Amino acid sequence: MNKLRNIAKEIFFSCLTRKQIINYVYTKTTGKKMNWKHPVDFNEKINWLKLYSDTSLWTLCADKYKVRDFVKQKGYEELLVPLLGKWERAEEIDFDKLPNGFVLKTNHGSGDVIVVKDKNKINIDNVRKILNQNLKTPYGKYQGESHYLGIPPCIIAEPLLIQNSTVSCSIIDYKIICFDGKPYCTLCFFNRKDGHYDFELHDLNWQYHPECLVFNEHSRDGKGVIEKPQSYDLMLKAASDLSKGFPQVRVDFYEIEGKPLLSELTFTTTGGCIKYLTDDFLKELGEQIKLK
Repeated sequence: MNKLRNIAKEIFFSCLTRKQIINYVYTKTTGKKMNWKHPVDFNEKINWLKLYSDTSLWTLCADKYKVRDFVKQKGYEELLVPLLGKWERAEEIDFDKLPNGFVLKTNHGSGDVIVVKDKNKINIDNVRKILNQNLKTPYGKYQGESHYLGIPPCIIAEPLLIQNSTVSCSIIDYKIICFDGKPYCTLCFFNRKDGHYDFELHDLNWQYHPECLVFNEHSRDGKGVIEKPQSYDLMLKAASDLSKGFPQVRVDFYEIEGKPLLSELTFTTTGGCIKYLTDDFLKELGEQIKLK
């Protein structure tokens, strides 16, 4: 049955132009109609940019492997998570040479991270099978995000990051929304488990703004418990430098023992179909983007 669904999905999307794909996904997800002539809010402008702007540098910076060179050129090599290995195929991975704990992921995907806390307890054949399947997945194809399709897929391994936190069972993600070199606000995601998470929105003075957020049983109110990271000033400086020249981009960080580590650069947050921000705040963010 899944095979038939995939075939039907492939046929359906192959009959659509990229603009039609974006229209379809946006309307299905948000219940709204895209305003192509006069995009206003954050979602609309993200979708406009991915269709009408030059996204060639997006492809480089969305590549979780090649973005490392971009970050080094900007002078922030010390913020990179160490690289344990890079492979074209899962069969090339020598698990004996990896530490006991690590993470594996493809460089062109999203949400496909394999977290290994104890390699002696994993099924290596199953891990290889999942990785090879992820390598074949044309991420972005069904969302009109063509910048992902230009990434040559590979597998990378990084150390398992351990964060000592009394408020989160998972590592805290600090996601700084930027507009052409200007950080604007920070989203914090934490307590991720079984598809649920807590989240918060802070301005640059670290004031909590729950009035800008939409909560539900999956996306829960963090209650403002996340303290300002010790390295927040450095995060903001790096986010400013890395985002220059981009109308909008989200620069994501972790903090381990007071040191910031870059997670990724994201150009199409939630595919341009964000539902966890209020309409008013989406418009406020949209006002910061200058379209050319």
